[in-house]
Amino acid sequence: MGTHVIEAGFPVNSDAEFEAVRDIAESTSTTTCGLARVVEKDVEAALDSGVELVHVFVSTSDVQLEDSMHATREQAKERAIESVERVKDAGVQCMFSPMDATRTDEAFLMEMVDAVSEAGTDWINIPDTCGVATPGRFRDMIAKVVDRTDAQIDVHTHDDFGLAAANALSGYEAGAAQAQVSVNGIGERAGNAAYEEVVMALESLYDVDTGIDTTRITEISRTIEGKSDIPVPANKPVVGRNAFSHESGIHAAGVIENSDTFEPGVMTPEMVGAERELVLGKHTGQHSVRERLVEAGYEPTDEEVRTLTRRVKEFGADDNRVTMDVLEEFAQDVGVDREVDEEEVRA
Repeated sequence: MGTHVIEAGFPVNSDAEFEAVRDIAESTSTTTCGLARVVEKDVEAALDSGVELVHVFVSTSDVQLEDSMHATREQAKERAIESVERVKDAGVQCMFSPMDATRTDEAFLMEMVDAVSEAGTDWINIPDTCGVATPGRFRDMIAKVVDRTDAQIDVHTHDDFGLAAANALSGYEAGAAQAQVSVNGIGERAGNAAYEEVVMALESLYDVDTGIDTTRITEISRTIEGKSDIPVPANKPVVGRNAFSHESGIHAAGVIENSDTFEPGVMTPEMVGAERELVLGKHTGQHSVRERLVEAGYEPTDEEVRTLTRRVKEFGADDNRVTMDVLEEFAQDVGVDREVDEEEVRA
């Protein structure tokens, strides 16, 4: 699909994960990244796995330093510098993350940015580890980091308040070159910025050519849904099964006339490999019923359409799912004529 970097895993975590990262690195021309704490064995495992980019991280917020790492600010900075230098000495690209950056004292955050920049890191990732950033605040933070270093800036956002995609986009607006995203937004707690949302927002709203083959976005979403056994909500932006579905009579009638009336226009189902669907239910109007009948080969009169629409609304109001089979049963009950297939007649 043209994804720029695949952060394949945490090589030191287990033999199985090391092998998975190694296999991915060997199997793709896309830049592969391995994750590592600022610990020697982590860095060495990542280097040994054959990735082209090692992503080292250390906590920088006081709460995490004291109660998770049990280290001082100075110790964290020293380990960060040592890890960055080790990766660069190995001739591999380095990314550094000050974990929990959005809850870190700003002066110390900038001190860390200066230190790893001097150590030669290629990338600095600013993570909103606990999802507490707002788009305006995150934009300001990224802008300060961009002005502070010659390293390229990456962002990593979490969705605890439903702001992960918005914060990722704010990062880009402030000068970040890259955002870490995950298909279907899968990640710790409420998840990370969703691949499909960020890519399509960039393509359709910011008019950016991301280089991603967006026509496979629905396909990759369904694949990950099946492999992860984490269902995609029907109303999930871009890839949810209702993303391009229309039930309301007003909406459906408009979409039949011109899809831009009740869809974004700048993002079509075809762009993401999906299909538009007119859903039948308690909010359905006559336009949808007629359209579905005609597609199925029926020739309904205006009165038949009105009768069938009432039946569809009543059936849907009882929380029943109105499938095409159900609609065809109704059509047969009412006696709607069907087009004659000349091929079938000759046969």
